[in-house]
Amino acid sequence: MLLEREDLNPNLADTKSGRTPLAWASEKGYEGVVKVLLEREEVNPNQADTGYGKTPLLWATHKGHSGVVKMLLEPEDINPNQTDTKLGRTPLTWAAEQGHEGLAKMLLEREDIKPEIAETEYGWTPLLWASEKGHEGVVKILLEREDINPNQADTMYGKTPLSWAAEFGYEGVAKMLLERVDLDPNQPDTKYGKTPLSWAAEFGHEGVAKVLLEREDVNPNQPDTKYGKTPLSWAAEFGHKGVVKMLLAREDVNPNQPGTKNGKTPLSWATKNGHERVVKMLLQRGDVNPNQPDTKSGKAPLSWAAQFGHEGVVKILLGREDVNPNQSDTKYGATPLSWASGCGHKGVVKILLQRDDVNPNQADIKYGQTPLSRAIRKGHQAIVGILLERKDVCIATPDNKGQIPLSLALSQGHDGIAKLIQEQGNANSATADPGGQTPLPPSPGNRNECAVEIQFRGNDSSAHTLDPNSLPTSPSADHNGRAVALDSKDSISMSADTDLSTELPNRPQPASSSLLMSQHPSLNTSTHPSTTQAILSFATDRLFIISSLVCLFAFLLYILSSSSSPDIFSFRKYLSG
Repeated sequence: MLLEREDLNPNLADTKSGRTPLAWASEKGYEGVVKVLLEREEVNPNQADTGYGKTPLLWATHKGHSGVVKMLLEPEDINPNQTDTKLGRTPLTWAAEQGHEGLAKMLLEREDIKPEIAETEYGWTPLLWASEKGHEGVVKILLEREDINPNQADTMYGKTPLSWAAEFGYEGVAKMLLERVDLDPNQPDTKYGKTPLSWAAEFGHEGVAKVLLEREDVNPNQPDTKYGKTPLSWAAEFGHKGVVKMLLAREDVNPNQPGTKNGKTPLSWATKNGHERVVKMLLQRGDVNPNQPDTKSGKAPLSWAAQFGHEGVVKILLGREDVNPNQSDTKYGATPLSWASGCGHKGVVKILLQRDDVNPNQADIKYGQTPLSRAIRKGHQAIVGILLERKDVCIATPDNKGQIPLSLALSQGHDGIAKLIQEQGNANSATADPGGQTPLPPSPGNRNECAVEIQFRGNDSSAHTLDPNSLPTSPSADHNGRAVALDSKDSISMSADTDLSTELPNRPQPASSSLLMSQHPSLNTSTHPSTTQAILSFATDRLFIISSLVCLFAFLLYILSSSSSPDIFSFRKYLSG
């Protein structure tokens, strides 16, 4: 009835959103109202609102009102390509993004439709939206048009419709896109440089990866431009077993290709993240190098597995005869055992120590710390105990600062660890004979091989033997001809045969106190006041007593030998009198 009035303006918009009556009716899907409004010649079907800049046709396609869209497309003056002002989307873009197949088909039947118009915000075309959302029906309708470019990428990420479908795992969309002869299956995006296969591999979409690998022109080794990782590296890093299996089935896949940013191989990624089944698959390829280190830190796969405590992966790697269990990295020079010890992975430490060819004393090159020192520094008492169970573990190897394990434990306040080392040292001292003069020759594996070996052969005062892994092997002597040993900082310490704290005869010398202190002056500094003061006090008291007795004995001898002297005679008489 209102439209019957001649003084009524059917195009008058409200002041809040700027919508006309036709815009409101189109958004709500009121077909009857739309029909009545369109019968008025003065009604403008292309008038956009001021809020979003949407026309009635844009509102109808966005909301999926097919009946309204059909009526709006009948006027000859309708513009089917008019975009909104907020996002710059056409009616076809809204239909594709929302998955309205019928509306998309209806719009594409118009000869004046432009299906390649990209929105202004992100540069997305209708095909990009349909592919990213997985709307197979809309994708199919769009690809039937020859004027559709299947390789047109968005402007934000530079990703093609195939890359979006691969990232989200839309296998059906990927199949339809790959049927286009003019499609490039290897086109990378512009932000990360990843191919569709890399996107599918990263997210583990086996169906999409399978469809892509069926194409002979797909490059399975093409790395991305940001990280330089191949599809196999992406799949291995995230443990996607199915994708890894499909990639390894291709003979042209390079299983050792490292990334350009950190140089990790697929095996390194799998071992670092603990993907046991992927590690097994990779090692089944005869051309996989199990010792290939990365280029950033120089760690081999075994070191990565040891650092992160992946026991299962460590076992798998050690099952290979060609795996080097002592291979150190190039950044720190630490072995797999050092990484496991420093990071507190007891299980990995036990597994590695079961190998006879694992060197438990190999120090890193940056700090000069052995696995034992690394475990002590981090306070891993349980690992220290495990390491000390190996008879060939050195308890006196100094680091680059000259600290041996015992002094390191004391300086760090790890009393329990210090006690373990002292107990081990006392156990080792049992190799000396009851007289404490001539220790028995060290047997193979005896821990005394790592410490200074002190021998007494009659009047021979110096036979020093130093382990090459612990102390310098150049014996020296002081001005009295007494044997001394140089520590790692070229400071001189007295050997045990002249040390003030030497035990009395018939009592073995504890290796944890006098032997270790004689080798390393660092134990005699103020770093450990509670321990060193007690030892020095004990040694000083004994020195005073012994010196007093010697002086008294010498004085008496002097008196007895000078009995012919009158003064002395008088003195002796006085003493006897």
